[in-house]
Amino acid sequence: MQVHPSQLVQGCMITQDVMGKTKRPIIPEHTVINPIHIKVLHNFKIQSVKVSSKLSNGSPFLPQEKAEGDKFSDSPSIEFSAFHEHYLETVKQYKQWFSLWQGGSPLDLKELRSAFVPLLQEALQAKREVFLLHHYSTEADYNEHHSVAMGLISGVLASTLNGNQGEWIQVGLAGLLSDCGMAQISETILNKEGPLNEKEYDEVKKHPTYSYRLVESTSSLNSRAKLAILQHHERLDGSGYPLGLNKEKIHLFSQIIAVSDMYHAMTSERVYRKKQSPFKVLEAILKEQFGRFDHHVIQAFVKEMTNYSAGTKVKLSNNQLADIIFVEPSIPTRPMVRLQEDGEIISLRDNPDIHIQEVFD
Repeated sequence: MQVHPSQLVQGCMITQDVMGKTKRPIIPEHTVINPIHIKVLHNFKIQSVKVSSKLSNGSPFLPQEKAEGDKFSDSPSIEFSAFHEHYLETVKQYKQWFSLWQGGSPLDLKELRSAFVPLLQEALQAKREVFLLHHYSTEADYNEHHSVAMGLISGVLASTLNGNQGEWIQVGLAGLLSDCGMAQISETILNKEGPLNEKEYDEVKKHPTYSYRLVESTSSLNSRAKLAILQHHERLDGSGYPLGLNKEKIHLFSQIIAVSDMYHAMTSERVYRKKQSPFKVLEAILKEQFGRFDHHVIQAFVKEMTNYSAGTKVKLSNNQLADIIFVEPSIPTRPMVRLQEDGEIISLRDNPDIHIQEVFD
């Protein structure tokens, strides 16, 4: 839908770049609106912006009454994709489920499956969008977004590694439920605005065990999925938790969830931690996580994420827009690009200080 900046509220999601007089957007698409953004829009005298019909927490967006005297042109409305609408609705449902678990209610896996599995099936048809879900979480609603996104990314990645539908559905459900045990962590710790102390962090590190106990008796999850929930913070070099297992004892499913977990966490806005560019995170995963995660899982993840073709439009970390013209398989995160501004061709392999910020299909 298209609204005047005075009608925006915190949590609105921009669905199209807001352009000023230059070629660079004032506010890029996928931005979750905060008060500072509204102020910027007013300062630039922007008359209308295109936003999702739902807020980042999944609630319907009800535009505020337009301020008197504000200009507004009635342009055709552009709605969010059906996949994103379904995603935000599931995030809203997860928040309700989590609240019930905090009150001691058992998991209703039948209800979870009926809401999540159709969304996962849609995600397989919208893979590029799945890897951009980090745009829609904020500090306030990070946890519920993280769980749903982790389930979707894990399921999509599992489908790439294993074509068996039953298996990737199990992995997706395991990803969705990996942090359900957080419901048994004190709300004082969950809602703490400052850094956790050592004792508090030790308590948080128990959540894989709590999650496992919540799903242990359900027959709708197989033993491998349950094991993945318990092990999703274990690392091949033995540095993980809660058991400090090494490579031989860690199941592949848990590695799929672990990589998905790390990617979404690093690219999302969190308390005391700013989000990072997806492609910068991918490079960090390739360079810095060797020996901690399964090599085949990481390679499949990076391949899926960088599955773009010549002509794909991208935004670089220096805010320049460019078109990909050649992808070298050995370094897919650093293709050769043509700058849209002046047509110059540069190789990102030879420019380590520049990386891809976003991809536009």
